[in-house]
Amino acid sequence: MDSKEAAPGRSRRSGDHFQVTIDAGLTGMRLDQFLSHYLPAVSRNLIISSIRNGLIFVDNVQKKSSYRLKEDETLTGSIESKPAIDVLPEKIHFPILYEDDALLLLSKPPGLVVHPGSGNHHGTLVNGLVHHCQSIADAGDTLRPGIVHRLDKDTSGIMVIAKTDSVHQLLVDGFKNRRLQKEYLTLVHGVLKEKTGRIVASIGRHPVQRQKMAVRVTGGKHAVSSWQVVDVLENRYSLVKIVIETGRTHQIRVHMAHLGCPVVGDKVYGPGKDNSLFPRQLLHASRLIFHHPITGVLIDKSAGLWPDFRQILRDLGWSDAVGE
Repeated sequence: MDSKEAAPGRSRRSGDHFQVTIDAGLTGMRLDQFLSHYLPAVSRNLIISSIRNGLIFVDNVQKKSSYRLKEDETLTGSIESKPAIDVLPEKIHFPILYEDDALLLLSKPPGLVVHPGSGNHHGTLVNGLVHHCQSIADAGDTLRPGIVHRLDKDTSGIMVIAKTDSVHQLLVDGFKNRRLQKEYLTLVHGVLKEKTGRIVASIGRHPVQRQKMAVRVTGGKHAVSSWQVVDVLENRYSLVKIVIETGRTHQIRVHMAHLGCPVVGDKVYGPGKDNSLFPRQLLHASRLIFHHPITGVLIDKSAGLWPDFRQILRDLGWSDAVGE
């Protein structure tokens, strides 16, 4: 838990314990933010967990992560040990689009669960990531190592994965502050009235069906999606490019259903029609644009449509699918 470069403050450390007094220049800084600077080798998840579990004190009093520090207050405590990883390495196939020492970009196959959870302890993307690169096991959450953002099980496409804990923190912060641009391709039922548009509609839990999300007038989280119609097929389906400005759960699926054009094959938000032609929801994360968190170089990578999606477009007569 040794710090490479301690933040300003009058401090001393012994083993796993620390004590630091807050200088005037740090007044108003959040407790968790200060500790992230003071202990750069420790993940934010462990810091927040240590605060929550009563291992950190401000003038001998437990405080919340959001507590604003004051001059001459003294922080004391220790960081809890990082639990052993519970994810077993497994060889899982996923195409790699880019990789360096800090991160990798991959194309997630449809039907692949991203991380272990209830009923899915094996055969997930995370199992494959830990098998592919051992350092990923220490990047972020121990049950979701390396994962910065998620895709639904039946959604295919591009994802960025952190290979170290420090890069994980930088990428999470990038997503939170909308410094990464995410584009999707989806096939929806119906024909949108406008070729381009932008929907601003908050999303929260469905008031009755709690396993679903829904557009909410009150109580939801701000959500914004922009769309552009790529083509109309058989005058009853639309191939649409979507850029999301926020990253809410099921955002695209909920927004498109709200517009009256649900994602084809979506068994949760779909129209209740016969979806036998569409074995899964036809939603694909096609492009990711961001600056590399270490080098600052612009990364602009695309993931081609998965073969099942491309074949359905061919069957519907979209000639561009041949060259996709």
